[in-house]
Amino acid sequence: MKKAIPYIVLHLIILIYSLGGICSKTAASKDFLSFEWILFYGLVLLSLGIYAVLWQQVLKKVNLNVAYASKAVTLIWSTIWGVVIFHETISWNNILGGVIVLAGVILIVTGGDKKHE
Repeated sequence: MKKAIPYIVLHLIILIYSLGGICSKTAASKDFLSFEWILFYGLVLLSLGIYAVLWQQVLKKVNLNVAYASKAVTLIWSTIWGVVIFHETISWNNILGGVIVLAGVILIVTGGDKKHE
C-alpha cells in the first residue's frame, strides 16, 4: 500500500488540475470582468498554482514518464465533469476514447522499467 500512495496522490493532483477546466468553462459564460468572471478565473489560477506546486513534489516519488502519461486521465475527468456539472452528452466515441486513454495509462504505468524500483 505504501508504494501506491504516490500514485494516489498523483491522481488527486490530476483531479485538482481538471477542476480548473470547470472554473474556466463557468467563467466563459459570465460577463467579461464581472465579479463572477474574476472569481472563476481566479479559481482557475488558484487550481493551476496548487497543481504546479504539488506536481513538482510528486515528481520526486514518481517517474516522469508515468506521471506525464497519467495526465491523460484529465480527459476522462473532463468528460465526467461535463456530464455531471454541465449536463453534456457522451457519445460512443467519447467512451471509446476514454477506454483507449485509460488502457494507454495502464500500459505505461505497469510496463515501466522495473530496474529502478
